[in-house]
Amino acid sequence: MAFDEIRLPTGIERGALGGPGFLTNVVLLNSGKEQRNSLWSVDRGQWDIGYGIQTRDDALAVRNFFMARLGRARGFRFKDWTDYQAVAQSIGQGDGSVSQFQLIKTYASGGVSEARIIAKPVAGSLRIYRNGVEALSGWSVDVATGLVSFTSAPEPGVLVSADFTFDVPARFDSDQMDITIETYQLGSWGPIPIIEIRP
Repeated sequence: MAFDEIRLPTGIERGALGGPGFLTNVVLLNSGKEQRNSLWSVDRGQWDIGYGIQTRDDALAVRNFFMARLGRARGFRFKDWTDYQAVAQSIGQGDGSVSQFQLIKTYASGGVSEARIIAKPVAGSLRIYRNGVEALSGWSVDVATGLVSFTSAPEPGVLVSADFTFDVPARFDSDQMDITIETYQLGSWGPIPIIEIRP
């Protein structure tokens, strides 16, 4: 699957409409009760960036980006302005042998928590901590996968945590872009759907 490590123009992302979603079957029983079956164990984001296009220059930038991605064919980085950072996020505990840890973000409410794999951290944003003390060296991160590697495995019991910002791996969800330029600086745009690519 082709993926370009490039982000959609920032000004466009700020106007996106959308967010996380799940797929759940709800069956209404004869008794009036319902039975729910969650088909996805993790969320998948969907957005419409047509709302973020304000000028002819915006439209041309999105058109160029769309053409270079070949519509739905190539993935790219997308910044979801409603959820793009993690602070003091636990990513694992040392055991003396494991030297790689996957970045995650945990969402917790009412005693229930869900962990999301973060595969596209933003270069230069990551800070790593061992037992709450920042590790200024001895580690690296692959910004294409979100995998943190230590030169020597953290000692048993050491809590590894991180601060970082991240993008979402995404793609266009249509091979057709509907843009009408009515005057030099005025146009109208149909929906331009974006969908998350799960790692």
